[in-house]
Amino acid sequence: MTNMKKITTQIVGLLFAISAYCQNGEFKTYPNGLIYSTQTMAKLSHIVDSLNLKFKTCNFDKVFYSKQQAIGHLVKLDTGDIKSAKKDLEQNMSFEDFCLKYPNSKIEKNILILKSKYTTYENKKIVRFEHFDLKSDYGFSIKTEDIILYEMDLKEKWLFDYNKKSEYSNQSLKAFYFPDNFKSIELPKKYSLMIGYSDCLIDTSTAKFKDDLKSGWVELPKNWTSLSDEKKAKLLDEMRSTRVVGGCSMDSRPRTHAVNIALLSAETYKWEVFLKAHLDIMNDRFERMSDGSYAWGQRNTYIKELEVLNINVTDLILGITLRIDNPASNHYYGSIWRVGRALSETNNRNEVENEILSIIADTELDYYNRLLFYFLFKNYNYYIKDEKIKKENNEKLAIALEKLPDYFREQLANK
Repeated sequence: MTNMKKITTQIVGLLFAISAYCQNGEFKTYPNGLIYSTQTMAKLSHIVDSLNLKFKTCNFDKVFYSKQQAIGHLVKLDTGDIKSAKKDLEQNMSFEDFCLKYPNSKIEKNILILKSKYTTYENKKIVRFEHFDLKSDYGFSIKTEDIILYEMDLKEKWLFDYNKKSEYSNQSLKAFYFPDNFKSIELPKKYSLMIGYSDCLIDTSTAKFKDDLKSGWVELPKNWTSLSDEKKAKLLDEMRSTRVVGGCSMDSRPRTHAVNIALLSAETYKWEVFLKAHLDIMNDRFERMSDGSYAWGQRNTYIKELEVLNINVTDLILGITLRIDNPASNHYYGSIWRVGRALSETNNRNEVENEILSIIADTELDYYNRLLFYFLFKNYNYYIKDEKIKKENNEKLAIALEKLPDYFREQLANK
């Protein structure tokens, strides 16, 4: 029965893939090879020409800082006297003594741990400590409402999560140990300029959607191009006030909604809304009730629509990929795997490769960003079709990785 279920799922996925191929893409493509018409691109180019003057007044002197991070150890214990181990951690036993007393502990040394704080929808302030696991997507994390921990010096201290035995799970203990305190370093100027450029281009003073969104759908009329400017603006306002959630992986409405917003934004000269909508399409940043991997390949990135405009696409994309501790309001973050796929389709491949590899090898940049760009390059290279180029890129990546500490290289080798 299970095998039949798997076969059925595979057949359904194949039919969807064939259907998507036969439709020649998810959106209408115009004679210019883009999802926006020649007339729309002309309007966007006019806006960009004006924006290039605006860039001269943008504040590129802002200093950006890395995410709070520390090199620490992860300890897991699910056998032996776990209650005693918990008491020892509460007494802040030294790491060395703990390892000697509890030899059954599973220990991962020299891992990268990130610290962040945020506010939930219920207005609760949360501090999160997260293992940036280089070997899997399931790193251990601890969330707490003890906001004081964010500012506390955690050098040579423990932070643990204890689970009592229940009918569903056994007793267990997981803990972070921090040999040194967390730190956030100033990003080198060249990266701050990339972030500043992306913030200026995207315009962080404006959001794509308005407040108090209502769930639903707003249809784009077939004759929308013949509408008056006033009606186009009103229709755009309705779309920006509507929240569209995908019912399943194959529900294309969220992406279609974003394309419609992009079209109307271009027509009404609202670049700041257009670019956010287009980046959402590129990053596939949409809400869905579920999302199976079989549908991901059908959603294209449309980076070429940006490349034909007079903007620095490389700095824009890398600027939204860098992670920082002090972002501007409405700062836009790109998805590592989607950005990697988009960059594989760029016309500036040599420039992109050199930039990413130099970031990985840059010893003045924080570890978190360097490792993120490692995964960016891996995703980028995955989508390169030429096997010879793939092999050459892997050799270049190996050279860049030599600038990282041995313990990170070992973790990546075991992935």
